[in-house]
Amino acid sequence: MPIGGFVINIDPGTYSEAINILTGMPHLEVHGSDKKGNIVAVIETDTTRKMQEIVNHLNGLECVLTVALTYINVEDERGRSISKAGRQVFRTFRDKEMSM
Repeated sequence: MPIGGFVINIDPGTYSEAINILTGMPHLEVHGSDKKGNIVAVIETDTTRKMQEIVNHLNGLECVLTVALTYINVEDERGRSISKAGRQVFRTFRDKEMSM
């Protein structure tokens, strides 16, 4: 079961809207935020694939500027190695950053 810590950077002008969206999302828990647009969140899912889907959804939101992975703990998923599962989630963030 992967658990990831993230910093989600939003457009400060959309703070209320973004907080409402994020607090309503399953598997995502907001742990802190500031009016500058930085939101600290934890995503906990059953699979790394599901975590990737959530991150992809976040990246598609108009109010979200960036999603940065700060911590991940991945337990073995059906025989996949822990390091492979972690790289799979990390790749999503690296690819987005490189395309900016």
